[in-house]
Amino acid sequence: MGLILLLIFSPFKASLVFLAAVSALYASGVVDQSVVLANSVNSSVITLLLLLLASLSLERSMLLPWLSGRLLHTRYHWSVIRLAITTAFSSAVLNNTAVVATLMSSVLNNQDHPPSKLLIPLSYFAILGGTLTLIGTSTNLVISGLIEEQGLPSLSFFSFFPVGAILLSVCGAVVFVMTKYLPVNSPQATPFEQYFLDAEVKAGSKLIGKTVRQNGLRALDSLFLAEIVRGGRLLSPVTPDMIIEVHDKLVFTGKVSEVQQLKTLHGVEIFADRSELLNQNLTEVIVSPESVLINKTLKQTDFRSRFDAAVVAISRQGQPLSGKLGEQTILAGDKLVLAVGKDFSKRQNISRNFFLLTGKKVREPLSLLQNILAVLGFFSAIFFSACTSLTLVDALAAYLILCVIVGILDGTAIRRQFPFELWVILVCSLTIAYAFTSTGLATAVSEQLYQILGGHSVYFAFAGVFLVTVLLTETMTNSAAAAIMLPIGLAFSDTYGVHYLPFVMAVAYAASASFISPFGYQTNLMVMNAGNYQFKDFVRVGWPVTVVYSLVAIVIIPVFFPF
Repeated sequence: MGLILLLIFSPFKASLVFLAAVSALYASGVVDQSVVLANSVNSSVITLLLLLLASLSLERSMLLPWLSGRLLHTRYHWSVIRLAITTAFSSAVLNNTAVVATLMSSVLNNQDHPPSKLLIPLSYFAILGGTLTLIGTSTNLVISGLIEEQGLPSLSFFSFFPVGAILLSVCGAVVFVMTKYLPVNSPQATPFEQYFLDAEVKAGSKLIGKTVRQNGLRALDSLFLAEIVRGGRLLSPVTPDMIIEVHDKLVFTGKVSEVQQLKTLHGVEIFADRSELLNQNLTEVIVSPESVLINKTLKQTDFRSRFDAAVVAISRQGQPLSGKLGEQTILAGDKLVLAVGKDFSKRQNISRNFFLLTGKKVREPLSLLQNILAVLGFFSAIFFSACTSLTLVDALAAYLILCVIVGILDGTAIRRQFPFELWVILVCSLTIAYAFTSTGLATAVSEQLYQILGGHSVYFAFAGVFLVTVLLTETMTNSAAAAIMLPIGLAFSDTYGVHYLPFVMAVAYAASASFISPFGYQTNLMVMNAGNYQFKDFVRVGWPVTVVYSLVAIVIIPVFFPF
């Protein structure tokens, strides 16, 4: 219970909570070193890590940008249908976070439909697409690893497809109907377009020859010196020790109502100039759930030197944050406006920390041969592992080696993109599930619940496991919900003397039902800020999807996986 409360209410990352829980189990002797080490190299864990790394090469290819360019139609309903097909089937074999990040750019830049009418469906279709295959979501692989640890057969690539396809069809229709309740948020200008204040340093100004810090230009209330234009050149990000020269163009962002502060600066003339030179240097990003910035302030992370960029503005849940930017605690899904330097695009840590919405491209495009090898190689690895005796680990390892040889990926990219926090969560989930089962706690819980149910049909227990997992996955990570509920589900199958697969599938599908809360799944967080949604928008559209998803799953899972 303590673990559940910490995962729901504590400000700490899930990986730290899980690590603390496993450390406590290890210190108390509930688990030993051999269990932790065995879980570290569990085949499902290794498969997921290889899959995420292999997906990096496909993300670098032109496949998703090509699909993105053909995504939308002038008619809204056709756009939703195209969005559903493209997103769902891409998410069935790719990291759905990468799918949403790529397709989101096309949605935001389209001129035919408000992005707010498309972004929530984009996230929902990515979630539904992840239920189609074993590799569609990390939850499915975690489930497979957990039952494998119990000495049961692992799940196959297409084990999830029959139920997943029905859920995609039925819930996709519900999403289609519910689109009429999505808000029509007119495409807002980005924060640097909304609050753009320019000033020129005239001859004789007392600012000339002094640094930015000495002139107090970094201490203005609600205004931030983002850039300096000098002789047609853009100087960004602005450092505190940069010396002001005559005719410098000072570019501030912030509250227009605070413009009077600029009039107090000696020898500075305020004017409006929205030149392309200024716009091209500003980049809009969303903070990734894997970012090192989460739960830290910009000052604590040494943001400027780490990324060669300065934060101009921060938006959260569609609302700009006020106060000193350097003291704001960054959360996953925050939208940042950055004034980037010339080395920004060369930094290897950009793609791990941010999803780029506008601005400079971070990576060089692949050649035609590299694109062909990246796409064909990935799908060949999936095909042969699904249709032959070749394991997915072997196929993906061979594909990664090929990618390194032909230059699609390099060692630096693999090292920087290695999903270390996810690996920690998976290993700890397996260890906690082992402790839950080996100590008899799962059996005791299931027997107690069995007595409460008074020997009612196993179907009540099955539905109960499903609904509790749905509740947990809306308040914590889906992998955590799966790790907590699967041992209880397996214990129920033993208590009732029925097959274990209905309970396994109940936990797997329920753990993916993140439609109501924007905080339950990372793609929901991504589109929340990009579409300027509020929490109530997800509740309004998501609750019918969740209800239908739950009813359909509870009915059809026992059909394909009988008790």
